[in-house]
Amino acid sequence: MAPVFKKYGFVFSIEGEGQSSGGEFAFGSWCKGNRRLEFHYRYTLGLVNYFLGEERIGHQWYLWAVTGKKHSGSYPGNSEDPVDSFSRLKNDIEKYCDIFLQGSDNELLTVIKKGRELYKWWESLPPLKRLEVK
Repeated sequence: MAPVFKKYGFVFSIEGEGQSSGGEFAFGSWCKGNRRLEFHYRYTLGLVNYFLGEERIGHQWYLWAVTGKKHSGSYPGNSEDPVDSFSRLKNDIEKYCDIFLQGSDNELLTVIKKGRELYKWWESLPPLKRLEVK
């Protein structure tokens, strides 16, 4: 993922690491100004969030907001290889995250708000109805 983020001036930093009951973990982020992509790792890539200042949206909801489809990305996928999750995320970022990488703050804030609205709507559905959302 480094070439993608470095191309747009983002800098990587490890935010934390340690041992817990679930095993070893680490989390880090790619930052540029008030933008940050944070991700967590424990055996495989896990939580991925996009930030604009204090505003935040998860990867799945970001993609749904920009594509109009709930299941549009290739991350997380179903692989036993932990490196594959990073490749899948990189693919999604290159394909769908231009607004995060180089769009205006207003464009990114619009995506975050739309993602939140989609999340609230999806959460309001009965559990079996959620399975039908494409």
